[in-house]
Formats: sequence, structure tokens, C-alpha cells
Amino acid sequence: MEKITPSDLIAVGEVARRTGVAVSALHYYEQQGLIRSERTAGNQRRYRRHVLRRVSLIQVAKRMGIPLAEVAEVFRTLPDDRMPAKRDWERISRRWRALLEARRREIEQLEREITGCIGCGCLSLQRCRVLNPQDSLAERGPGATRLPAARTEPTE
Repeated sequence: MEKITPSDLIAVGEVARRTGVAVSALHYYEQQGLIRSERTAGNQRRYRRHVLRRVSLIQVAKRMGIPLAEVAEVFRTLPDDRMPAKRDWERISRRWRALLEARRREIEQLEREITGCIGCGCLSLQRCRVLNPQDSLAERGPGATRLPAARTEPTE
């Protein structure tokens, strides 16, 4: 393992400043195993410089709607003690591109279903695949069965 010098490490405040991520979020990411810190003799956190890239990748994943559990799974395949190689980032990119493509197809299908539902005018929702698949709400009886029953006020 390589010898780490103090100049190779940066303080938590510096990581927060350079990434735009709150210190509390960095602590959370560390608790989740997404990043790792070293401790000084005074018990202060110090991060290796490559943590800046990990935190930036976490931010990109969040913007794309990729859950932290998925980020953690990908990070488990990366080296903790050095900067990930270009091939590591390419592998992550391919994996996430496939996730995003699947999500895009799901959204397009939802758009088609919503457009069909809005245009069909089926007030009974017997044909609506979005809100009432296979007319499953018919078993509950007539009316707006998804809404709670109106509360009756005592009359005087």
C-alpha cells in the first residue's frame, strides 16, 4: 500500500467547498460506505483527493435519479486506495446508461397510456389501464371508491 502524506489528504470542509455538498451529506455518504476518510492525530476527517470525483459522481447519479444503493453497489467494485481508472468510469457509464434507457422506455410507455386515457373519455374507467387495470375497482361497488367516504355531521 502506498504511503500517504498529509498533502495527499484534504479536510472535510475543503471537500464540501469543492464539491458543493454539505458536510453533513459527506458524513452520511461515509456512513453509507460510499466514501472513506482517514483520521488525523486530532481525530479530524481527511479525505484522499480522489474522493472529490466520487462525490461528484454521487451528485451526477442523484441528478439522474439513480438511488444511492445502486451507487454503493458500483463503488464496491472500485479501488478505495487510488483514483479509479478510465475503464472503471466507462464500465459505470455503460451500466447506468442501460438503467436510464430502461427508465426512458418505461416513461414513454406511461406517456402513451396517459394520452390514451385522457383522450378516451371513459368516465367509468372500465377500459383505463393506468388508474383501474382490469377494472379491478368494480368489485368495490359504484362511485368514487378510491376516495374516503364522506363524514356525516350530527344534525341538531
